[in-house]
Amino acid sequence: MVKQISLNLDGDIKQVVNVNPVFARHETFHPRFGWIKKGFDAALNSEVFLREDAPVRLGVGKNMVSSIRYWCHTFKVLENDRPTDFGDRLLKDDGWDPYLEDPASLWLLHWNLLKPPCNAAAWYFTFNVFRGTEFSQEELLNALCDYRDSVAPRIVESSLKKDVTCILRMYVEQGAYKTGISEDSLDCPFTSLGIIHKAGDSRHYTFRVGSKGNLPAEIVVSASLEYASWVGRQQRTISISRLVYDIGSPGMAFKLSESAVCDAIEQVARRSNSIALSESAGLIQFSFTEQPEVLAEDILDKYYKY
Repeated sequence: MVKQISLNLDGDIKQVVNVNPVFARHETFHPRFGWIKKGFDAALNSEVFLREDAPVRLGVGKNMVSSIRYWCHTFKVLENDRPTDFGDRLLKDDGWDPYLEDPASLWLLHWNLLKPPCNAAAWYFTFNVFRGTEFSQEELLNALCDYRDSVAPRIVESSLKKDVTCILRMYVEQGAYKTGISEDSLDCPFTSLGIIHKAGDSRHYTFRVGSKGNLPAEIVVSASLEYASWVGRQQRTISISRLVYDIGSPGMAFKLSESAVCDAIEQVARRSNSIALSESAGLIQFSFTEQPEVLAEDILDKYYKY
């Protein structure tokens, strides 16, 4: 497990985030429609991934079985091949959104993929460490190679290439194919987040920074509270700048501006007396009156139920 230490604007240590230096475990497959629910359901009553007949039970090829298993663990709906509390809350048949019909659930899974302990190092690097706003596939790969040198130097470049290809395939709409539609050409559900776009030509990409129309305020606020619970040292306030610019923050994961985070907090604060925005000495702070991790779950629960 690699510990990433970051500094705040004053040069003080502000957080330690655990990142497992895991690369290219997805068998080159991005998460397909229905895979996460399929893997979660299969794990409810049996150790399906260890069975010889797993491909038959899941209705996919052998490599896809490994990929489904990887993604379910990486999104933290499974741990040690068993459902997690988060997986139960989201994906059980009476859960928040078992078939992931609400775009909020994809944003929530995206956040879960990146939050500690993160088991997708290339994804963590791309969204949290890489500072390019517009980039080519080659530029992202070269930057990832430099990161690899510091965390897992024995990982070969071909594994990093697979990760970069998978990241772009996962988040960027691919458009029409001359050869027609095939299973492999179907867009990943996470392209609907609209967080990475092609920039002018097929060789360059750009992060879309700012508010997102299909990202509910509750997802932003619950992620902000989770983040505060990891780095806040029992404090009941955290600055907006930290929520936007810190490595591992919601602002980095969701590519949000300060105004987008403030707007989300203000929206949820209209319905909750437990959170607020305040200003002290020109610094805008997010404040909360309850334990942040408990409050985060309560906000999500109310969002999905009402």
